[in-house]
Order: sequence, then C-alpha cells, then structure tokens
Amino acid sequence: MDDRDSLLQALRQSRARTLALIDSLPEEKLEVPYHPGVNPPLWEMGHAAFFYEVFVLAELDGKPSFDPSMDDLWDSFHIDHRDRWQRGLFPGRDQTRHYFEVVYGRIEERIQTQPLTDQSLYLYRYAIFHQNMHIESMIWCRQTVGYEPPPGVRPLGRTEPFDRHTGQPDPGDARVPAGTYLVGMPAGSPEFAGRDFAFDNEKPRFEVDLKEFAISRTLVTNSEFLAFVEAGGYERPEFWSFGGRKWLETPLDMALIEGASGPVMARPRQPLYWALADGHWQEKIFDRWQPLQPDYPVTHVSFWEAEAYCNWAGRRLPAEHEWEAAALNNRPGQPFSRFPWGDMPQPERMDMDAGAMAQLPVTALPEGDSPFGCRQMLGTVWEWTTDQFLPYDGFAVDIYPYMSTLQFGDHKITKGGSCATSSLLIRGTYRQAYLPQRNDVYTGFRTCAP
Repeated sequence: MDDRDSLLQALRQSRARTLALIDSLPEEKLEVPYHPGVNPPLWEMGHAAFFYEVFVLAELDGKPSFDPSMDDLWDSFHIDHRDRWQRGLFPGRDQTRHYFEVVYGRIEERIQTQPLTDQSLYLYRYAIFHQNMHIESMIWCRQTVGYEPPPGVRPLGRTEPFDRHTGQPDPGDARVPAGTYLVGMPAGSPEFAGRDFAFDNEKPRFEVDLKEFAISRTLVTNSEFLAFVEAGGYERPEFWSFGGRKWLETPLDMALIEGASGPVMARPRQPLYWALADGHWQEKIFDRWQPLQPDYPVTHVSFWEAEAYCNWAGRRLPAEHEWEAAALNNRPGQPFSRFPWGDMPQPERMDMDAGAMAQLPVTALPEGDSPFGCRQMLGTVWEWTTDQFLPYDGFAVDIYPYMSTLQFGDHKITKGGSCATSSLLIRGTYRQAYLPQRNDVYTGFRTCAP
C-alpha cells in the first residue's frame, strides 16, 4: 500500500468485506447476545467510520465529524462495552450504513484528489489496517454466537483430497541454530512511506542472541490435544500453573455454545467448541456441529490450556523471539523478510481472509513454509508464546495511543495471524496481545523441545 492505486484497492476491499458481513445478516441477527469478547456488528461498522473521521479527515483537514452527537457512542474509549448493546441508543442498519458510506466516500475522494504525502500515506494505512482488525472481530463474533459462516468461506467439512495445498512435511522438530537474529521493524518516524509500515509495538527493530532450539514443524493437532483431554489433563492440577488452575475453577457461560435458552455454567473440560456426543467428539464450526478432524489444528484454546498441554507432553511454548526467528530467519547484514518466504505478500500461501477457517490439515500449504520448514506460521491460528506483552526498548507511541499501551503487562503475545485475519494486515513481526484466558478468538499453538 505505497501508492494511490494500492490504497484505493485496499480501501475498497475493506469496505466491501465490512458491508458483506453486515448485509448477509437478517435484521434480527444484528442484535447479537451480549458477550465480553464481541461487539454488535452495527457498532463495529460505525466505529470503523468514526476512526477514519478522527484519524484521517480531522487530522489532515480539520473537518468536523458527520454527526458530532454520535461521536462518543462510536468512540470505544467513551462508551462502556456493555452499553453498546443498548437498544435505541444507536441508529439502525440503514442510518449506520449511510454514515459508513458517506465517510468512505470522503476518504476515497481524498485519496484520489489530494497529494499523497508521507503523513497522509501513514494515516490512510493506519485507518485501513484498523478497519481490518475489526473485520476479524466481526468474523469471530459469528463463531461466538453460532451464526452462519461469513460470506466467501469455502464449504466447511472434510473434502478429499485437500487439493494441491496438502503435503507431508518432515516429521518432528525443526532445529533453529544459535546466533544473532533481528526482531521487529525499524523505528523511524511514524510518517514514513514505503513497505515498512508497522505499529508502535513492533518497533524499534533490535538484535537478539538466541541459543539453539527445536520447534515443531506443524501446529498441535486436534488428535494430539485429544490425547491430553482423554488422559484427564483438565483434572490433573500438576500440569496447570497457578493462573491455569484459577482459570479452571472459574465457571464458563456455555449458553451461546450449546444454544440454551438460559445460562448454562460449566467448568472447562475440553476446548471451548468441543463436545462428546454418542461416543464421538464433535466441534462446533459457526452454526453447526461437525466430526472432530484429527489432523486439523486445535483452535480456540486459551494460553492456560496450551501451557498445560506442553507440561503434560514434556514440551514448552516458544518464546516470542524464538517464534519470530523460526518464522523469518532475519539476520544482521542479510536481506530482511516480513514473511516466511521473503518480503512480498502472497495471500495464497496462507489460510487467511476467512477462507478455510482453520478447517484444513496442519500439513496443508507447504508453499508457505518458513526457512526452517515450519508450516502455517502465518495464518490458520494466532500462536501463543510464553511472553508477556511488553514494549521493546525505545518504544514510542504512534498516532493512536491506545493501540498497545492498554495491553502492556497483563496480556500474552500471540504471533502469526489467524484464518480470520486479513492478509492485508499480517507480517511476521506483527504482535497481537490477548489475555491468557481468551479462547473465543482463533488461537492455537506449536511447541518447542524443553
């Protein structure tokens, strides 16, 4: 996104995907049940338009907002999360859609007619990437509340063969040699052009010395995690840390998952969307239950579950810097890569953009292998690492002060993006922060030798 045409293409693609996620829902499904991990779809649309107004149009031109009386309602830091469900407080589909279209029209016209400066390029890209973050959350909202798959998802369920994207990697671990690796993106000014855009938490780039380590070439599969479940892993406290045991003792509201008419509280005894029915394990994928596929990646697991599995299996989670080294192999004095295969985005090498929705074997997509032979390091699932989400030395806040700072300290770092992430957004240096108990998003993991 370093020129006018690519900006317009990204803007139009983001607009079309947002509209499709809204327009494909009947009126009664726009009012989703309350859940702490999602937002009402119409609020997501209005918030995205508001962000363009504040961080592009107001910043560059000083333009007032479309409807100042609504600003506090669309601003995520001026309205409590639960208040976004108040009926009558927000406009309906037609009004929100009109607001969204007006703002997008103004942004599109500005890109077409105004000089493209370093500052405007940075702000356009920032707002478009922010929009794509909310596209991802609109997708996992459908999974959370049990709606039909989003538009564009390929038919879910097992198909044989998987097509050209399936291949068997070398078994076991990849060995990453000891040495000095580069982590993160260059600092510079936030108003720089070119392909090196990064959010503040990815900067500044630095060198890190790593010891040799071994990391699994593939993600942990359903069958591997099922062995942990059937060995009584959730009932064996010796595998769980203090935080994990506390999480196990906190009942979960299963009403949305089971489709119950009222609250159904249960302690976790398997991954969030798994169930044992008539002796067979099933997994809920959007609005229907399907047989659990043994060679697909385990998804929707919390950090605590990933950690406990590793303790049971005699493995460990990778550290953030280990993960990035295994994915990119960036070394001082060598050409820098943002992707496992090089420095050019190639979405067809990843399960992203709500295509396969992690319903594919962990051996799929061999063309996306990292330099060390690790598969699906970008896309499929956000991968848990051991590290707390903290700033790099030399961290400086970018234009949006809340992108990173509110998550520092109590969130865990995940890497690589997921099947619901926009390929437009992702790169190997990207850091996403989730609380360790989160299992409603598309999270999974791979392991390292101890």
